[in-house]
Amino acid sequence: MSLPTALSERTLERLVTALGLEVAEQVPLSAGHLTVLRGPLVDKVVTVSLAVPPIGLDSHMIFAFTPPESAVPHFTLDAVASADYHAMHLDLIPRAELATHLAYLDACFLPLTEPLERAWRLDGLSPAAVGPRQRAMMSPWMLVCRATEAAFAGLDPTVDTYLDHWLALLGGGVPPVDGDLAARDAANRANLFDPDVDPVWAQVRRLLGEEQAERVRKELLA
Repeated sequence: MSLPTALSERTLERLVTALGLEVAEQVPLSAGHLTVLRGPLVDKVVTVSLAVPPIGLDSHMIFAFTPPESAVPHFTLDAVASADYHAMHLDLIPRAELATHLAYLDACFLPLTEPLERAWRLDGLSPAAVGPRQRAMMSPWMLVCRATEAAFAGLDPTVDTYLDHWLALLGGGVPPVDGDLAARDAANRANLFDPDVDPVWAQVRRLLGEEQAERVRKELLA
């Protein structure tokens, strides 16, 4: 079992147990599968696993979406192995503008500062090529990196810390924020999963074809 597979399965098991998730839909893909899980504390959890052995690709994405009216951030983890390197994308996606909601920022993200800084001190970690336009839709505490196999394995505690913190926020609530949370989230997700913003969709289309790639993207949008 690859490191990304093991990490993804372990993280999903924790989510299923903590949130009482049940599989609502499973969709086979030409190079993997899409799964939608639902539970009482979240809107849904979407997982996408892609495997293409001839090119050495083993990719696993988990996206836990909080309800439209909730201010609790979304949780996301991408764990990837390719022929040349491992990669990770780990973040809590803000549901409000951080610059104008300081109490929300402090509660949701400030505790992640030390774990993030500790992760970047791992030997064998380097920043992934993600531009500022795409970063603007995530949080400043996003960990998006390429890694050696050893460095990727060393990120397990970071993933656990982010997930522990997210589960605590989900259970305990966050400071109130103003604005239309559902409308902001829909707009942010439309940009976050826009093929013009995230070039990964071009690769997904090459692997799955236009129809299946769009099926995955639509599941992430709503």
